[in-house]
Parts: sequence; structure tokens; C-alpha cells
Amino acid sequence: MIALIQRVSHANVVVEDETTGEIGKGLLVLLAIEPNDDEKKAKRLAERVAGYRVFEDEQGKMNLNVEQAGGDILVVSQFTLAADTTRGMRPSFTSAASPEMSKGLYQFFTRELRAKGFKAPTGIFGADMKVSLLNDGPVTFQLTV
Repeated sequence: MIALIQRVSHANVVVEDETTGEIGKGLLVLLAIEPNDDEKKAKRLAERVAGYRVFEDEQGKMNLNVEQAGGDILVVSQFTLAADTTRGMRPSFTSAASPEMSKGLYQFFTRELRAKGFKAPTGIFGADMKVSLLNDGPVTFQLTV
């Protein structure tokens, strides 16, 4: 399971000219599911995303997590993060989980964030999405479990 997290000033996702999710200050999470992932891994990754300290404290150090910074989390499914890019000039997606498995764990991951008190808006799984963001920093990390 892979989460590419970006600290943002604001972010939104649009599907067919309709905004399906948006946040102000917070984290944009691009989430990929791999075949060996399960709910235990999804729960652990949700804990890591919610607790990861990427926001600055009063001394300018990255010591605050998204909740402490007063932010929210926007979650967007992104199977391309699981691509095998080691050979050739075209990615292979054999290392990504099936759409059925991915959708279930994507929904589970989002529910875990909501259980922690985040609104955690999302895109629409499997849709052609347009994601806009203002990366704050820029600050981007890849978290895996």
C-alpha cells in the first residue's frame, strides 16, 4: 500500500465538471493498493498519514501532524503509483491490486480517517478525475506499509 502525501494550502478533485471533494489546508493523499494489502495495512497507513508530522510548529520545524495543524485530508485513488517502471518505456500495472480489491481497501482507508475525526473527502474510485492543488513547501512524502 502506497500513500503519496502532499502538504497543501488547498486541493480539490473534480469528476465530470463536479467537485467531489475539496479541502483547505491539509494533506492530499494519492493512494495505491497492491495485491498483498489488507485491512490491517490500510489501518496502519491511515494512522501514519494522520500522525505524520509535516506541518511547521512555532519554531519552523516539521513537528505537527495534520490534526494539530487544523487541516483535513483529501483522498484520491491512484493505481498508477503501484506501476512497475523498471523496464522499457511503458509502465506495467501487474503490481497493482485488482479494481475490486482496491476499491474496498480505498473505502476502508477513508473510513479509518473519518473515524479519527477527519472529513476526508474523496474523488470517485475509477473515474477520470482532475486534481488541483497548491503544494505548500513543496512538501511531498511517499509512505508505505
